[in-house]
Amino acid sequence: MSAVPEKRDAAVHAAIDLGASSGRVITGHLLDGVLRTEEVARFANTPVAVPRRGGDTLYWDVLSLYRGALEGLRAAAAPHGGLASVGIDSWAVDYGLLDADGALLGNPVHYRDARTTGVPEKVFEHLPADRMYAVNGLQVQQFNTVFQLAAAADDPRLAPLARGALLVPDLLGYWLTGERVWELTNASTTGLVDARTRDWAQECLEVLEGPFGVPVRGLLSRLVEPGAVVGRLEARESVGAAAGAPLVAVGSHDTASAVVAVPAATPNFAYVSSGTWSLVGVELDAPVRTEESRAANFTNELGVDGTVRYLRNVMGLWVLQESLRTWREQGRDVDLADLLERAARVPALACVVDVDDPRFLPPGDMPARIAAYAAETGQRPPEGEAELARCVIDSLALAYRRAVHQAAELSGKDVEAVHVVGGGSRNTLLCRLTAEATGLPVVAGPAEGTAVGNLLVQARAVGAVEGELSDLRRIVADSFETRTYRPEAASAPWERAQRFLWPE
Repeated sequence: MSAVPEKRDAAVHAAIDLGASSGRVITGHLLDGVLRTEEVARFANTPVAVPRRGGDTLYWDVLSLYRGALEGLRAAAAPHGGLASVGIDSWAVDYGLLDADGALLGNPVHYRDARTTGVPEKVFEHLPADRMYAVNGLQVQQFNTVFQLAAAADDPRLAPLARGALLVPDLLGYWLTGERVWELTNASTTGLVDARTRDWAQECLEVLEGPFGVPVRGLLSRLVEPGAVVGRLEARESVGAAAGAPLVAVGSHDTASAVVAVPAATPNFAYVSSGTWSLVGVELDAPVRTEESRAANFTNELGVDGTVRYLRNVMGLWVLQESLRTWREQGRDVDLADLLERAARVPALACVVDVDDPRFLPPGDMPARIAAYAAETGQRPPEGEAELARCVIDSLALAYRRAVHQAAELSGKDVEAVHVVGGGSRNTLLCRLTAEATGLPVVAGPAEGTAVGNLLVQARAVGAVEGELSDLRRIVADSFETRTYRPEAASAPWERAQRFLWPE
């Protein structure tokens, strides 16, 4: 089937794209096989720490996000008298609870909250880690929804009050349409879905209902594949001219949408969806659930068109973002572009850290944590902002190298190039070092990959375009500029650094 629509007045689609620090509404229309996009709204996503007995709980301000989405939809629809479709994507794993009337029982708890510390080990006492992996295929991360629900077992909102739960994109979709669904790409990150059958994982549900007493089956709704039309937007006074537009279940996990937007000409690619988190892996037709894969802590998340995103979560630019925040709180006005220019002149691999060390997960003073890590591992801690930034970027590139090579080895997938999409694709130093570290060409762009994938899945669902993933990716390649970085330095220093951090 052709992916190029006939020339006509272009229908306008709107992507609600919620990131860890901000949300956006981006419109897109296809004309002569080219996708043109425009950001029409941007709003902050600021988590809130609320005191409780024994410490704080970190929440998402989901009501603020919903307000921003409504305002963005009104701005998107008004110039066109309506929208052809709407899609929502966000981060994974976090959920909101609903009562019997469908009212929200408090803001969703943030995945960086400490409530899940030590919980995976308690779950594995009842469902061993190897058995759980054989079912859901997920890497062990303490914030996966299955562990969040176990941690919340004594929360009175969960039982007896809760009569439903929805992941963040589906929660906003419910408020817009009145329809409750769990979109599959995001649901597959929860630990509650069987990676092989693409349906609910009964063993994982049973361990929550039995030992932990969580009435999880009563919280779930039907699973839908990306591309399904969920319903139509209601409440004209809230969404303005967007009322009546179909809501499409896109790849609502932002990485699923980002991978759709990889402008690859062949299937032999690895990807890095680079932002606050980095998701590094390959696209497969079936999950890999071997013991070797579990030991390497790789995850099988479900993708668009029956695919599997075989990947590892890497901490991402979060460590650098938190370092910038710490410096600014100390009264040091650090410009990111200038910082990266200075970091590029710092000698490579002088100090490296495992960015996935648990100490780097919660908010806090990252420069101090990096210094402590360096001292513990016999390295000279970075001195000054540029050295610390170089340490973070080198460490990210090193983590990418490890993940790309392991993904190829464990899956048997040939990898000829690495595609970097998302905000990190603008980071010239990171992309250049990723090419050096992996020994592979790195193709950077598009920066708004998540919104682009969201828009293309919508457009296909409502008939504005036809084709398979390869056709959608051809549109991306025709619509957005990319930059290719080729490895120019020897790989031996990266091999030594990898063995230093992970003497496997």
